[in-house]
Amino acid sequence: MLAIFRGAFLLLLLCVNFAQAADTGWMQSPQNDHARIRLQAEKTDNSIHALLYVELAPGWKTYWRSPGEGGVAPKITWDNKTDAQWYWPVPSRFDISGLTTQGYHEQVIIPMVIEDAGLTNLSGTLTLSTCSNVCVLTDYPFKLDLNQPVDAQFAQDFSTAMAAIPANKGVAEDIAAQWQGDTITLTAHSDMGWNKPDIFFDPLKNGATPGKPRMKIQGNTLVVQVPVTDEWGDKPGNLNGEWMSFVLTDKGLAQQSNVQIGPMSSATDIADSSGTALWRIMLFALTGGLILNLMPCVLPVMGMKLSSVLNAGTDRRRIRLRFLATTAGILTSFAVLAALMTVLKLSNAALGWGIQFQNPWFIGFMVAVTFIFSLNLFGVFELFLPSGLSSRFAVVGGNSLLGSFSEGAFATLLATPCSAPFLGTAVAWALSSSLVEMWIVFLTLGIGMSLPWILVALVPRLALLLPRPGKWMNTLKLLLGLMMLGSSLWLASLLTIHTGTRATIFTSLGMIAITLFALVKTGTWKNGHLLVLTTLLALAGGYQLNTLINLSSETSSQVEDAIHWKPLSEEAITQALAENKKVFVDISADWCVTCKVNEHRVLNQPDVVEALNQPDVVALRGDWSKPSDLITQFLQKRNRYAIPFNEVWLPGHDEGQILPPLLDKKTVLNALNNGK
Repeated sequence: MLAIFRGAFLLLLLCVNFAQAADTGWMQSPQNDHARIRLQAEKTDNSIHALLYVELAPGWKTYWRSPGEGGVAPKITWDNKTDAQWYWPVPSRFDISGLTTQGYHEQVIIPMVIEDAGLTNLSGTLTLSTCSNVCVLTDYPFKLDLNQPVDAQFAQDFSTAMAAIPANKGVAEDIAAQWQGDTITLTAHSDMGWNKPDIFFDPLKNGATPGKPRMKIQGNTLVVQVPVTDEWGDKPGNLNGEWMSFVLTDKGLAQQSNVQIGPMSSATDIADSSGTALWRIMLFALTGGLILNLMPCVLPVMGMKLSSVLNAGTDRRRIRLRFLATTAGILTSFAVLAALMTVLKLSNAALGWGIQFQNPWFIGFMVAVTFIFSLNLFGVFELFLPSGLSSRFAVVGGNSLLGSFSEGAFATLLATPCSAPFLGTAVAWALSSSLVEMWIVFLTLGIGMSLPWILVALVPRLALLLPRPGKWMNTLKLLLGLMMLGSSLWLASLLTIHTGTRATIFTSLGMIAITLFALVKTGTWKNGHLLVLTTLLALAGGYQLNTLINLSSETSSQVEDAIHWKPLSEEAITQALAENKKVFVDISADWCVTCKVNEHRVLNQPDVVEALNQPDVVALRGDWSKPSDLITQFLQKRNRYAIPFNEVWLPGHDEGQILPPLLDKKTVLNALNNGK
């Protein structure tokens, strides 16, 4: 008998343990066989993450946080005092018997963040309203033991669920709301235009309820007219000054917005601004392309330009033709980039400025091209090619119009790892707009980058202001060749993550050895010049070797050692903000020269390092050196397609502050200190 009681007692313990697991399993009420629910939870350092799964039979639905003109939102009545933040996915709209409701059908996953991490269990009752031709209100009691393990897939499921929650931007800007009578008119501007927008409203604080919206697209402006009634179904009172909360969706993106309602102004103000959007972006593109000439990654390209000027002589007609040929090379390259983006866009692949540098074959091609250009400047082509072909290639790469065209083309390719002011805005708008508008913006970028060349082509005497040809040209060609070889070595270092450190070291040292051998063998440079060049190349080889060895070490980066970086994710941002911490986001890549400039000039400075290592700051880093869906989606959610990307989030703020591409210490420190 004692053995029987002991066995029963153990069985009871097992049952209690099962009932208190961190996963309820699928639960279904005998009174409602049209729905089943499941709750999972997991403790983190300072909070509890939970997921509510709801599955519904065909033809049945449940409700969003704001059900609309009828219905009841899901609700949990907790047994203990629990502060849970619900995060609601984008709902659908249902029209039944003249009433408009907002909710979900088939299935929905609702993530929650519970602040009190000291809890050891969660218990309560979920009240769920489900409707078809009839509505059923069902209670689901539950109890979760947080000391028990949860599904190994839970963390990934929670991150995926949070990624589906509407962001605070990305769909529209310049949103305004105006009220007159029983109608609120919303206007929302989007530089990328509109496809199939939708909108879902929360009730106003005074009890007024928005009805089914009527939407009209006027250029790049969306006009939404929504009827509003009070809680009795009558005309609402004064709505002037009330705040309106809603979720706006389009093109697979969703944005949570809050806007204050004002009185209705004249109808002519509603959507006039949309027609100038393309022209405004074209101005950004023109400015961004011009500034691109001054970015640090274009310095080797400037060497190619100076070399071209020297070879042009004093013939104004020849100068004009050469500069026009280089302009054609730049414009053609931007057209090729636009064509590449068109193919990627039509195939739904990842889009981004400079993403071709994620491809090892492209990097290898650029290494070969820049190495050939450096040897051309050193005057040693005959070492590698038959005499006839060598002479022809030297002419093509040197004094011919085709050579000038090539200089413009490769100048553009070398410039693409950089993100300049205005460039990011123009590229983001272009990649998210129609194909025709994308081509217009990319060609405008090319015109902007070509403006200095176009200016010299129009006024050739500007090129004649340079000193007359002489011995100084040999010294300048030496410097230009070193700049181009340095560019080739930098590009070779980008192959490390693809081919390994050893292969990259052999490639880099091989290029330096070939250059030295070629110079000695051909006798191109003699006496002092050869000694200086040999010394500089030896130093460059030592520096490259040291850099590549450091890159392969776990303690390679001074910045990574000094700053306590954590992996970038939307979940990490949400968790940090829930813990009342500030967040600094940095997305960079090995091929992004502007990113490296930001690291050297700003991020590895002692005062910035100290600020980012404060206990109330979380530093998150994403590496886009290789293709990454997570980073691509992270950038696209913020309507960004280029790096460097830096963003600062402060507790209590609805959205982050995106910093300019070129950082400075004052901007970073001010953005972080605003939280104080």
